[in-house]
Amino acid sequence: MASNVNPTVRRRRLGMELRKLREDKGMTAEQVAERLLVSQSKISRLENGRRSISQRDVRDLCDVYEVEDRRLIDSLMQMAKDSRQQGWWHAFGDIPYSVYIGLETDAASLRTYEPLVIPGLLQTTEYAQALVRGAWPETAPADVDKRVQVRMHRQKRLSETENNNPDLGPLRLWAVIDEAALRRHVGDAQLMIRQLEYLIEQSEQPHVTVQVMPFELGAHPGVNGQYAILEFPDASDSTVVYIEGVTSDLYLEKANDVQKYSVMYEHLRAQALGVDQTREFILRIIAQYADKGE
Repeated sequence: MASNVNPTVRRRRLGMELRKLREDKGMTAEQVAERLLVSQSKISRLENGRRSISQRDVRDLCDVYEVEDRRLIDSLMQMAKDSRQQGWWHAFGDIPYSVYIGLETDAASLRTYEPLVIPGLLQTTEYAQALVRGAWPETAPADVDKRVQVRMHRQKRLSETENNNPDLGPLRLWAVIDEAALRRHVGDAQLMIRQLEYLIEQSEQPHVTVQVMPFELGAHPGVNGQYAILEFPDASDSTVVYIEGVTSDLYLEKANDVQKYSVMYEHLRAQALGVDQTREFILRIIAQYADKGE
């Protein structure tokens, strides 16, 4: 069972079911927490899939909601059991953004805007190593290697189906990248040339679209920073907006929030260079790096 389960997605689906039961009962999270003698934040985290949930938690919540359907209870209990299995990323130890990896693993499409660096799914190994060392200067070499290995493993979603879901094809990736990410020296000029050549190579895949936002376009909807929008093949899984932080990440799932970021991304795509223009632009920057490296 463990090899066929994505615990992150299971927790999200289970949380949505539990929230629906609470709302159908007409109870607030505060009222449920008071009945179970737990904090309101625990109930909220269980419902949004940010906290591991036990079968005992499910049993107690079903008691509070007076659920009598034995098949429903058994189904929820199984989901709780599945959600405590380990995903592939757990083999690498404590990964700070493991929730995001779990979502990305089962996502059908990913739209991302990167203002400062090449997106992780499009990085070469040597670029990733130099980037992690520079971004986290106090990180031990072994931890640098671990982060890079995880990043390279994540890239498998661009070239193969997700083993947990044979019906899920390669991830559909749309990346808008600011010119700053192309010009920022991560490593030496030769490393950047190889990275940008790899970026062009990846952009030629039919399910990968890369656009550049050049400096000359001035202010645009992405100036507020990096974000990603993940969509899933199952209609029951809500779209998620992911915003990366230093010590904690933000996951937005409310329809209004997702709509705002989606509209903002449409403006980004419309203002950025087209696909062919982007490749020509990157080739010009590669030539500039080559001149510097001579």
